[in-house]
Amino acid sequence: MVLKYINVDEEFKKNPDLKESDLQMLREWCEKQPHLPKVTDTDLILFLHSNYYLMEPTKTNIETYFTLRTHLPEFFTSRDLTQSPELRTALEVAFTTPLKGKTNEGYSVLFWKLMDSDVTKYVHLHTMKLHVMIFDLWLQTHGTMLGHVLVIDVKGISIGHVTRTSPIIFKKFLCYLQDAFPVRLKAIHFINSVAAVDMLFAMTKPFMRKELIDMLHFHTAIDTFKKLFPMEILPNESGGKAGPVEGFRQNSIKELEEFRYWFAHDELHGRVNESKRVGKAKNATDLFGAEGSFKSLAID
Repeated sequence: MVLKYINVDEEFKKNPDLKESDLQMLREWCEKQPHLPKVTDTDLILFLHSNYYLMEPTKTNIETYFTLRTHLPEFFTSRDLTQSPELRTALEVAFTTPLKGKTNEGYSVLFWKLMDSDVTKYVHLHTMKLHVMIFDLWLQTHGTMLGHVLVIDVKGISIGHVTRTSPIIFKKFLCYLQDAFPVRLKAIHFINSVAAVDMLFAMTKPFMRKELIDMLHFHTAIDTFKKLFPMEILPNESGGKAGPVEGFRQNSIKELEEFRYWFAHDELHGRVNESKRVGKAKNATDLFGAEGSFKSLAID
């Protein structure tokens, strides 16, 4: 398998609103932020597009993205699947994959499914880390998208999974999802929803903004989901016709293995240098608080 990475020329063809002058403005701004790493043009395009080409929100997004990735080592270090038995095991328990088709609105879909309902095998941090890894892979190989939809098949989730879930990990993930992911998130659908999912929602709701809460849709019966979503693009086991779920999982494994070089480069070169930040350097306590409560990121 040879992954195809996004390139600038293709992005200009896809996005008539993308302007070279905006890119140049961002390049110059980044050069004046000594703590930031070198930001590629393709990443700048992802940031611009996800913020609908508004310059100040884009700058904020860039600052937040690299700062959070620096201070969330539990998500953004040691991401080589070939060297991590923990991640290998996590992929047998649950996995995330982009789907090939799109929603009726033309949005791209990322799909998550629990593969093994054995509670003793579920490690929340590893599952969330894999989710972020697949998101990175998705963006770097597919580029800008009209919109992003998450479909989460929670069949098999139990109260036992809830008790093994870390509120702090969820807090940090939601901070990154809401403030740093350079995506146009449109909806999150939970299918085969059960009472345990209601408990998870109650746990995480305090860390969600209203905009994110409004995107959430819980479907206990598949009939309500069918009215909103093209079922044929889902794996067979989730009611679709796109093939067995194991085929999706194996494809994710192959792509993550090949993507290990990008992960290694990102870990070495995609982080802020707090010693060069103008003003006070930031640390995890500044960002998340001593007890994990979030504070705002300021733009210097």
